Amino acid sequence: MGTDKIRVILNIVFMILAVVSVILYFVVEDFTTFIYVCAAALSVKLMEFFLRFML
Repeated sequence: MGTDKIRVILNIVFMILAVVSVILYFVVEDFTTFIYVCAAALSVKLMEFFLRFML
């Protein structure tokens, strides 16, 4: 599997997590759930970023 395909998959996962975090921000009263999902989305995006510029 090439790095381009991995980057596409990571971008899709990031977009899904970003949409879920926006929904959680408005729906859930417990703010920590939003923080965890948002942190997961940011870490996935950082992985994609490093794949793009380091390889």
